[in-house]
Amino acid sequence: MLSQEINMTINCKGKLIDVTTPKVMGILNLTPDSFYDGGKYKNESEIVSQVETMLKNGATFIDIGAYSSRPNATHISEAEELQRLLPIITLLIEEFPEIIISIDTFRSEVAKQGIQAGAALINDISAGKLDENMLQTVANLQVPYIMMHMKGTPQNMKEHANYNNIMKELLFYFSERINEAKKLGIKDIIVDPGFGFAKNTAQNFEVLKHLELLETLKFPILAGVSRKSMIYKTLENTAQEALNGTTVLNTIALQKGATILRVHDVKEATETIKLTDQLN
Repeated sequence: MLSQEINMTINCKGKLIDVTTPKVMGILNLTPDSFYDGGKYKNESEIVSQVETMLKNGATFIDIGAYSSRPNATHISEAEELQRLLPIITLLIEEFPEIIISIDTFRSEVAKQGIQAGAALINDISAGKLDENMLQTVANLQVPYIMMHMKGTPQNMKEHANYNNIMKELLFYFSERINEAKKLGIKDIIVDPGFGFAKNTAQNFEVLKHLELLETLKFPILAGVSRKSMIYKTLENTAQEALNGTTVLNTIALQKGATILRVHDVKEATETIKLTDQLN
């Protein structure tokens, strides 16, 4: 069970979101090369339709990414990332005025312009380590900040999957990043252990097995296992066939303290939360 000392509300554009009951973050990839749904949405009407479905199915947040962070992903310029991202934020806010958009970026300028365009929180795979201006930018914007654990970059992170004690390293990493964020005045922090980022399959399962240790950080925990290789490599199938495995691992993550599930399949994640909640 979650410690009562954990701050379980995050302020999104003046709206307090209580994650005492876990919430779902739906994934919207605007990249042509993401591992599961890259290039899936060809035009604005398809994007609006997908987001409408995710919101109807229970998504509290929509996480928009315009830079693919899969292993060995193609590096794109900041200008191209903004070009993909900003028109879609504007479009979605026009269509769904109450939408809570998260910007999946490690670049401070993209984060800044995304928030100015109407997004509500920042999801950074590098916890500020890939852009020295990120933490100060988040502090200036006073928005919730998801900080993820990763070593290296998306292009070379596979080479960094070496640990003596992975949970000890994660706790040290987050303690240091949280301390830096707090010093600048960042209040609403969410921690993401970074399944699949500089971690092999065995290491991913080790993190999931001990996920509750992250509760000692006293911040909400985001779990992003949706259709990842830890599932389909174990089951010897594909990302397209990994929905059942995703649901199983999401259930375990919830039981071990996860408060936000970042997923491609919102309906199934919402059902997982409802059923798991009955146990508590």
